[in-house]
Amino acid sequence: MADDKQRIDAATGTGFVGHEWDGIEELDTPMPRWWLFILYATIVFAVICVILYPAIPMATSATPGVLGWSSRGEFRKELAAEQKRMGPMLARIDSTPVEQILAHPDLLRAAEEGGRAAFKINCVQCHGSGAAGSKGYPNLNDDDWLWGGDLATLEQTLLHGIRHPGDDATRMSQMPAFGRDGILTAPQIERVVSYVRAVSRQEPMSASARAGGALFAANCAVCHGDNAKGNREFGAPNLIDAIWLYGGDRTNLTETITNARYGIMPAWNTRLDPVTIKMLATYVHSLGGGEANPAPPAPPPIQQTAANVRP
Repeated sequence: MADDKQRIDAATGTGFVGHEWDGIEELDTPMPRWWLFILYATIVFAVICVILYPAIPMATSATPGVLGWSSRGEFRKELAAEQKRMGPMLARIDSTPVEQILAHPDLLRAAEEGGRAAFKINCVQCHGSGAAGSKGYPNLNDDDWLWGGDLATLEQTLLHGIRHPGDDATRMSQMPAFGRDGILTAPQIERVVSYVRAVSRQEPMSASARAGGALFAANCAVCHGDNAKGNREFGAPNLIDAIWLYGGDRTNLTETITNARYGIMPAWNTRLDPVTIKMLATYVHSLGGGEANPAPPAPPPIQQTAANVRP
């Protein structure tokens, strides 16, 4: 091998390293100087970075670096700057009753944008990125609301949730499991399904549906109303429109009546601050199905007495 290293390739002027495979020999070609300079520069650069910035992982942290810089610290600075910039607007939103935000265009724009960002973080997992919902999760773009769609009602729902354990102010309703609890037999449930599908214009009225109407009046009208249009006081859905939370086909309706449903929405008052909840309510209201604020109650009539009647 020593003799091979002293041999010089005539074509390139480079010595051999002494390796040979199937008659092919390897030359001891040196690395280009420009490549070596880049390599040495990157090594120096890496050493400087290790000294200046967090770099070497340890058991529970990393070496901090002499500059004390970190991506988390940078994020906190940017967040503090953004909070300072948005502080006056957020304070105005906080001090304005949610039902009055619509009267202030600048507050409305800020609240909708803030609510849009909060929705993407907290709500899309159930309601979807476009708020169209899915089976068991309401579509927030339509105008069908179980509890109400005005701003104050939306804020209340967000604050306390629906059937959220441990919150005394949560929206609470419970549909009986008519089949599982033995309130109705399977044939009776089938007739009620026929009635619901008939009043929702999915099937023609039939003898089964008419028999189901009597069962509906005796068992279901107390919540859904005699006209099956629902009752927001109980969170009972309107059954005559084309909007279904779990599906309006015979299979899903039979399952709903037999075993009932018990969807839960979190109470966000323990997870989000009041301003964020107010902005979320404003954003959801803006999606297309929001309702006008209810009219204030009329003042009581003035009682005519001897003291306030002028001669």
